[in-house]
Amino acid sequence: MKLIVKHKFKLALLLILVIAYFALRLPNLTLQPIFADEAIYIRWAQVMRSEPTLRFLPLSDGKTPLFMWTMIPLFKIFEDPLFAGRFLSVVSGFTTFLGVFVLSWKIFNVRVALWAGLLYVIVPYTVFFDRMALTDSMLSAFTVWSVYFAIWLAQKVRLDLAFILGFILGGGWLTKTPAVLNLLLLPVTILVFKRIKKDKVALLKLFLFWAVAILIALAAYNALRLGPNFHLLSSRNADYIFSPLELIGRPLDPFIPHLRDMADWFPKLLTWPILIAGFIGIIRGKNRLGWVVLLWMLLPLLLSMAFLRTFTARYLLPSIPLFLILAGFGAEKISQKIKPVILVVLLIILPLQFNYQLLTNPPPNSLPQEERKGYFEQWTAGYGFKEIARFLIEQKKGLPAGRQVVVGTEGFFGTLPDGLYIYLDKAGIAVVPSTATISAKLKEAALGHQTYFVGNRSSLENIGGVILIKEFPKIGSDATVLYQIR
Repeated sequence: MKLIVKHKFKLALLLILVIAYFALRLPNLTLQPIFADEAIYIRWAQVMRSEPTLRFLPLSDGKTPLFMWTMIPLFKIFEDPLFAGRFLSVVSGFTTFLGVFVLSWKIFNVRVALWAGLLYVIVPYTVFFDRMALTDSMLSAFTVWSVYFAIWLAQKVRLDLAFILGFILGGGWLTKTPAVLNLLLLPVTILVFKRIKKDKVALLKLFLFWAVAILIALAAYNALRLGPNFHLLSSRNADYIFSPLELIGRPLDPFIPHLRDMADWFPKLLTWPILIAGFIGIIRGKNRLGWVVLLWMLLPLLLSMAFLRTFTARYLLPSIPLFLILAGFGAEKISQKIKPVILVVLLIILPLQFNYQLLTNPPPNSLPQEERKGYFEQWTAGYGFKEIARFLIEQKKGLPAGRQVVVGTEGFFGTLPDGLYIYLDKAGIAVVPSTATISAKLKEAALGHQTYFVGNRSSLENIGGVILIKEFPKIGSDATVLYQIR
């Protein structure tokens, strides 16, 4: 009780940050159109819930299943599957927020923890991706807590910490395979190791405890061998990265274009005031703990820039919380020169503008163009699927015995048909994936059943023999369309 009274002001600020976190994540959570990967992950979770023999289904596409496993219980709580999937990311982001606060306190002090927590709560980078049903928010949570327990283990050299660290490393690896970098980065915590005079073999014990943590993580990852297609994890991941042999003679080929991408993303998704605070924190935060955080942030970033074939902002998300810890330290240093209230206003004004547009009328104006295309404009963005599914279910209710509702989709995997499937789960409506044409199978179905087709207007401009039923405009010139096949 004395501790609470002593720190009541700081606890009040932390409570305000917690309330602000959920106030920026939960409202209008399904307002943004469903993205291709979201549709896939949610559909996988539904199938895995219905069929126990398919609990390792994501392995078929080279993905690890922990995110989908964790999503399954949420379907019992929330009726809307998209809300359930995105709520899981909100919870994952909150776990990251707590990790940022605790790790900042451990490395610097409670004031820095409050500044870093504020930055995590408001920064567009985290708000945007914490509101999407993607694995990256969960990976960020495991990464932050991996750093925390890795530092603690290097300082105290205790077996119980090694066990906890091993489970966290394994959880990250089961979430997304790039989490293997967290295992490889364990040696950077040697910077905070201090030899204990009474324990002459402390360094050897640290190496052994690292081995224990890595073995636990390996055991967790190899549990995926219980499912089929385990071999696809490595083969499919190879599709996303350049091998060193491919880069012979052109080592800066992916690096420089990716650097240009980051130069576009960071000022918009982090904003310049927070970037400046981060640079100050990197320059001034020269203690050993700060170096561990900097290296854990920077090395995966550089490796991604050097070897990734496809490069999107969300792939860098696990490094962002670590940057915000250093930015929190920079903000604390700045607050010694100007009034904290003025600094808060300077830091939050641009993020709140972005966040307000995201929550009320997405996309935000300052969203990078490539991210805007993928999440709001092109075929990867799914508009109106819930409304289309509701319409199809209503049509099915009024049909005479023997007649069914059949719906074809433009696409075999991804936004369509998976974005529609998640709302038609157990509805008894046949979904027929196809290309952007009315297939012979759909034409045959139209002879005896009420048959529809869902696709993107830009791909179906010359389609014939259909009646337009519904249209849901996308940002830009395209739209999701529902046709009835005559």
